[in-house]
Amino acid sequence: MRYVPLLFVPFLLYNAFAFLIFADYDADFREAYMLKVAMPSGASFELTVATTIVLLALILLGVELVKAARIGTGSIVDHALATLLLIAFVVEFLLVRQAATGTFLILTTIALVDLIGGFAVSIRSAARDITVTGPMPEP
Repeated sequence: MRYVPLLFVPFLLYNAFAFLIFADYDADFREAYMLKVAMPSGASFELTVATTIVLLALILLGVELVKAARIGTGSIVDHALATLLLIAFVVEFLLVRQAATGTFLILTTIALVDLIGGFAVSIRSAARDITVTGPMPEP
């Protein structure tokens, strides 16, 4: 469980809303309100399901990038699972009607940024983790 990519959570949430919570596939669940607040300016702030899932994905992306800085064999598993998750996002986006939305495309892009950023941070961290043992050579 430790190495499961956190972006799996928004993937599951999107699918839960698309297939389980909203029984009518033609209903646009993404526009359903999670929260509606009257602002002091007189405007109404409306937080939709889609916005909530994207916000959660962005927060989890930050956590994933911090996780990528650790070095060890677990990071290889983490990168492999992130790659599989990106493939799942792309396949679902291309083949599932409910996933052919702008919200799902943004989630797919966040998964791509996670994968590329994770590799870049890991490579950079590994390059700095070189230790020298033994006496230093004389100049």
